[in-house]
Amino acid sequence: MPEMPSIVELLERLVALEKAVAARDVRIEALEAENAELRRRLGQTPRNSNMPPSAQGLDKPSPKSLRGRSGRRVGGQGGHEGRTLRQVEVPDEIVRHEPAVCAGCGDGLADATVVAVTRRQVFEIPEVKARVVEHHLVARRCGCATVTCGKAPQGVDAPVQYGPRLTAVVVYLLVAQFGAQKRVAQAVADLFGVPISQGSVAAMAARAARRLDGDFLAALRAALAGAQLVHFDETGFRVAGRLHWVHSASTGKYSLLYVHPKRGREAMNAGGVLPVFAGIAVHDAWAPYDCYPNVTHALCCSHLLRELVAAGELDPAATWAEQGIRALSLFHPA
Repeated sequence: MPEMPSIVELLERLVALEKAVAARDVRIEALEAENAELRRRLGQTPRNSNMPPSAQGLDKPSPKSLRGRSGRRVGGQGGHEGRTLRQVEVPDEIVRHEPAVCAGCGDGLADATVVAVTRRQVFEIPEVKARVVEHHLVARRCGCATVTCGKAPQGVDAPVQYGPRLTAVVVYLLVAQFGAQKRVAQAVADLFGVPISQGSVAAMAARAARRLDGDFLAALRAALAGAQLVHFDETGFRVAGRLHWVHSASTGKYSLLYVHPKRGREAMNAGGVLPVFAGIAVHDAWAPYDCYPNVTHALCCSHLLRELVAAGELDPAATWAEQGIRALSLFHPA
């Protein structure tokens, strides 16, 4: 008969078995965590993560609102001040439409009594056409043989150029309305009949920027730094084929946009707002924002909603996620 193992050997085997089971449990736990992370990544969409909408291509599903039914009718609610078009007291032009003959007997109404006047107003833009002003710089020769030439008004320094109002329209369409240079040029040509190239559009914006440089940017940064709440963000942007980042700092009144080759703290410092800001900074909780301890950090509601959507999709039993979505949706448009 084989020799029976001793008590010591049995204990050693038991300890080894316990270690193997513990190691297996650790491995299973790690694999389960890895599996959950992979499932989470596979389930990521622009609705529940920071993934941009373009990442889904044409296969993205129809948008789904996070708002529940309120029970109220669609449109403006009772007591809400409307913004419909209203008549003005003093119009720019009045056109009278008189009846020539009576609709009953056919007699003329030239001397008949006016019993009522119905007012109807039409808001229309007058025909827009560029107005070309030619400046003649007259040169005269004095009796002393000296020739003196008239001086052009300030800003009129080329044989042909665009005026300040047209320049303001171009810069407004390009910057305030985020128009592309080609489309802005086409719009100016269509609306005003003025030919303009993409290069001229870019040059106008550059000249306007140079006029605003210095004190304006300093005042803008100071206004943002002194605000109670500022939104911060950054997004990828190609410059000469290389990845750069557009950084933004904005309030309801002010917006600062600038491009930097980096995304992190170095680029944030370059904006000149976060290093001296002491209010509430609303952002997407990206790690470099934590480098600014003097601010009060607040998570952007859009990103918070995405996190709650992701939590609800991973664990349908997590009713707290749906409750959080409903609570946020009362104050944030989904």
